[in-house]
Amino acid sequence: MDDREFGEHIAQVVIHGIQAGRPVEIDGLGTFFPDRDRFFRFEPKCLPQVFIAYVVEDRPWAERLYDTLEEEGFAPWMDTRRLLAGQNWPRAIEAAIEGSEFFVACFSPHSVAKKGGFQAEIRYALDCARQLPLDQIFMVPVRLGECAVPRTIQRLFQYVDLIPDWQRGVRRVVGTMRRELARRRPYSLGRR
Repeated sequence: MDDREFGEHIAQVVIHGIQAGRPVEIDGLGTFFPDRDRFFRFEPKCLPQVFIAYVVEDRPWAERLYDTLEEEGFAPWMDTRRLLAGQNWPRAIEAAIEGSEFFVACFSPHSVAKKGGFQAEIRYALDCARQLPLDQIFMVPVRLGECAVPRTIQRLFQYVDLIPDWQRGVRRVVGTMRRELARRRPYSLGRR
């Protein structure tokens, strides 16, 4: 499929969604909403995206964090909530990490001992962080349970415990991200 065909395909998806009365979100771009007067209205993405990295055993905690961040005015990104059927998930995950303002790594007894996607996401996020100014916060490690955070992460980043007091931990994470966004705004509109 060439670029023109792909663009036409996307347009058809949007039109079908609007005709069915459903909003259609294009990840990283914005959302098309049905509108009685104009057929649709488009709202560009303007909420800061937060990538949530976790292992499947910690999915309930990651979903709770997703919901909390969404309530706090962020646009969280989590594979089970944002990947589409048939989508090239490794590339979609890399694109989501690259397009995020923050990367929240969820460490737990499960994640620190497991090989696979979580570890690859951490490494990719560290590569992305290397391209940013040294004082810019991107990686926000959190602990979901008693575990040793990997030394590489401990040496570079302060982590936040979400246990035993979830609310207190989440307030620290949200507060950190809000302060960082406010600090960045005088210099640029975004991370890139």
